[in-house]
Amino acid sequence: MAATTHTVTNQVPPLVGHDVFATDRVLSEAVERHIEPGILPVALEELGELGQAAGSAQAQKWGAQANAHPPVLRTHDRYGHRVDEVEFHPSWHRLLGHAVSAGLTDAWGRPAGHVRRAAGFLVWTQAEAGHGCPLSMTHAAVPALRTDPELAAVWEPLLTSHTYVQGLRNPREKAGVLFGMGMTEKQGGTDVRSNTTRAEPLSGEGGYLLTGHKWFCSAPMSDGFLVLAQAPGGLSCFLVPRVLPDGSRNVFLIQRLKDKLGNRSNASAEVEFDGTWARLVGEEGRGVRTIIEMVAATRLDCVVGSAGLMRQAVAQAVHHSAYRDAFGGPLIDKPLMRNVLADLALESEAATVLGMRLAAAYDADTDQERAFLRLALPAAKFWVTKRCTAVVGEALECLGGNGYVEESGMPRLLREAPLNSIWEGSGNVQALDVLRALSREPRALDAFLREVGKARGADHRLDAAIKGLLTELADLAGIEARARRLVERFALVLQGSLLVRWAPPDVADAFCASRLGGDGGAVFGTLPHSLDLASVVARARPSAG
Repeated sequence: MAATTHTVTNQVPPLVGHDVFATDRVLSEAVERHIEPGILPVALEELGELGQAAGSAQAQKWGAQANAHPPVLRTHDRYGHRVDEVEFHPSWHRLLGHAVSAGLTDAWGRPAGHVRRAAGFLVWTQAEAGHGCPLSMTHAAVPALRTDPELAAVWEPLLTSHTYVQGLRNPREKAGVLFGMGMTEKQGGTDVRSNTTRAEPLSGEGGYLLTGHKWFCSAPMSDGFLVLAQAPGGLSCFLVPRVLPDGSRNVFLIQRLKDKLGNRSNASAEVEFDGTWARLVGEEGRGVRTIIEMVAATRLDCVVGSAGLMRQAVAQAVHHSAYRDAFGGPLIDKPLMRNVLADLALESEAATVLGMRLAAAYDADTDQERAFLRLALPAAKFWVTKRCTAVVGEALECLGGNGYVEESGMPRLLREAPLNSIWEGSGNVQALDVLRALSREPRALDAFLREVGKARGADHRLDAAIKGLLTELADLAGIEARARRLVERFALVLQGSLLVRWAPPDVADAFCASRLGGDGGAVFGTLPHSLDLASVVARARPSAG
């Protein structure tokens, strides 16, 4: 019998049973903007199906279960044989299987493939972010393997397959495979040129034997890996298969799984190579150049994945505030809460619009767009991934104590939020990469300025920010120490220009006032009170119910 004191009122219904794609106006508008009409109906249908799945109670249950039961390492079987396998909860496989079947590893060979995949990745990240790692690595391996047409002919159809096949066996017997990556080592971290793993060529076989270790190896249950090692000709890129052509296991010694802050459903490992067979990818001594396109593609996923986390956090905060009463009415109608929600919505919209613009540049694949990506991608990766943690933390606070409880799902989002800022190069690495692009590739700055110049004259605060950026670039004294400040300005000017061109006037006005015009504080909820904040919040609401 229920206690008479336990009447439940004023509790928010769960945000479940909605189409994550269709109720995201910003994302759906971006898809319609960047995909040509002949392809658009098919893209909208596939994204709608994925959006409905992502918002379902079933997917939410899978995400919770995959995180409540992290992967387990099995180094040996019952007889003492080395097996080096990672076991995952069935819900992990269901999430991964659904993502692969939805084409989230297939972008390089289909029309508007990068925009379609980026939109899907943003949507499906909101169901559970941890399994995005193998999806990203598998997708990103394609351009690196294309440096060797023979390898690409074998592996690309398997990497881009829409069929998920669980378990390790000969890739020739599988309809689809997953790939991981191993670059960093204990002594070097991001300084991959200091890697000590050795690659000894085998005479007459075209293969190499690797000896060494990897401090971080992504997705160790994958079928193959791209790794860096020191060959006689210098640092080189290699393909390491888990299962060799004769069906035997390659030497791939998983020493332990990392115990991480977040990303709990995903396995990250320390791996030893001891006579491990590998195939050279590209030329000896050009390993970084070979693998850099893989790194760039995964950096885009860092931007899009962070945009997905932001969107889910903001959607939860707006949904909660729409149903929760306090001080005589719904929280969403309170001026101060409305200011906070609108500020969060601005950050989420700017991240989504930027991520989708970068994906569209990949699809265009022109010299101009490649030059644009060279500067815009590391700047976006720097800024969006850093803003993610702040957005999720503030959104959690909008739910109050309810948001601090695991059942709300918000703590899982908060633990996940810092990951993309670290993965594929921390903030300083991205900032230095922007400086490198400025010094070595002048076309990158020209392409960037042409892009932001498309909005010139539409907002005086944006015009002033562009002028300020050019002034900053004119003074190269102490440029490395100023790199973070400079890259932040690159990102904000680019976001502002995109919003001025494509967002509703209320959104663009609020962004330019607070991010470019100086009329905003250091915390969320400090937008000018004279703006139409109600319309900004309404745009971010995940459902009409």
